[in-house]
Amino acid sequence: MSQTFYKKGFLALAVTAALGTTGLAQADLKIGVAGPMTGANATFGQQYMKGAQAAADAINAAGGVNGDTIVLVPGDDACEPKQAVAVANKLVDQDKVVGVVGHFCSSSTIPASEVYADAGVIAITPGSTNPTVTERGLTAMLRMCGRDDQQGIVAGDYIVDILKAKKVAVINDKDTYGKGLADATSAQLTKRGVKPILEEGLTRGEKDFSALVTKIRASGAEVVFFGGLHPEAGPLVRQLREQGLKDVKFVSDDGIVTDDFVTTAGGAQFVDGVYMTFGADPRLLPGSKTVVDEFRKSGYEPEGYTLYAYASVQALAAGFAGAKSTKGEDAAKWLKAHSVNTVMGEKSWDSKGDLKVSDYVMYQWDAAGKYKQLDKQK
Repeated sequence: MSQTFYKKGFLALAVTAALGTTGLAQADLKIGVAGPMTGANATFGQQYMKGAQAAADAINAAGGVNGDTIVLVPGDDACEPKQAVAVANKLVDQDKVVGVVGHFCSSSTIPASEVYADAGVIAITPGSTNPTVTERGLTAMLRMCGRDDQQGIVAGDYIVDILKAKKVAVINDKDTYGKGLADATSAQLTKRGVKPILEEGLTRGEKDFSALVTKIRASGAEVVFFGGLHPEAGPLVRQLREQGLKDVKFVSDDGIVTDDFVTTAGGAQFVDGVYMTFGADPRLLPGSKTVVDEFRKSGYEPEGYTLYAYASVQALAAGFAGAKSTKGEDAAKWLKAHSVNTVMGEKSWDSKGDLKVSDYVMYQWDAAGKYKQLDKQK
């Protein structure tokens, strides 16, 4: 997107006052955007880049941050932990970034954040939900999303209270994110008196789930909860339907919040009725209308984590401007002491770097292959 993409209107909503912008930008303020830019989960990296670039364009059009121009530096970790560490080292040592929007997979964010912490670089993840991300005492690691132990409560309660299920199979992809969320959901189900009748893991990249489907059928499960990402969720739900388990409800998470879920499932007919947990849709906020409309005019629907990445750049900019420093510790300290107006509304953080308010809700996919936020009563 061009540097003139968002010249109109939005900065009144965002962080203009906090940025302290005067005159023309004088230097580059490098911010890394790290996530899966290639591979099976590249759609999430693309969401990150679209959102981050649009936010940078808007801020730069208003004069930058303390007079400096934001320049984004992409880093492709492919959701692989070792590659994430290599990306982090490059962003810090070669690219000299002062902040990072990333990573996506928790299994990448956790080791990469150690690199940023050692270098004194602030990082905000738009999408990593595993509690460990912010439970290690890293003072400059923050989130723009909730945690699995919050998301799992919402999923578990919905399965018990709304779906009225007594027999639930809980499946995970054996990764830090997927297993962590599956465990959190299982714990909430058990707390509510519905102990899962089947708990199994599958392997990322696997496509044939015949044996697993057989186990699910034998268990008599009324609901299948899957903790993981769309490349596995899609084939799993399709094979459940193709092998006759059409009445078994399928519930998943924010790892399927992309139109690519429809593709991996083999068509909208297979995702119709699927439930998922995700933060309240920021596209529905009155304050996000200008940004959302501009995205749509450009031919892009800001789905999934697009606006989360946008808000993360806004938060970094506000932190640097408020602290009048690009040191990670200074910016993080400022953010933990102040609220920031973002495209996703007002955000504030606790001492760990977690959002003070988590807004997980339930969504459902329809026959057109689109997801919509559900009313609480449904």
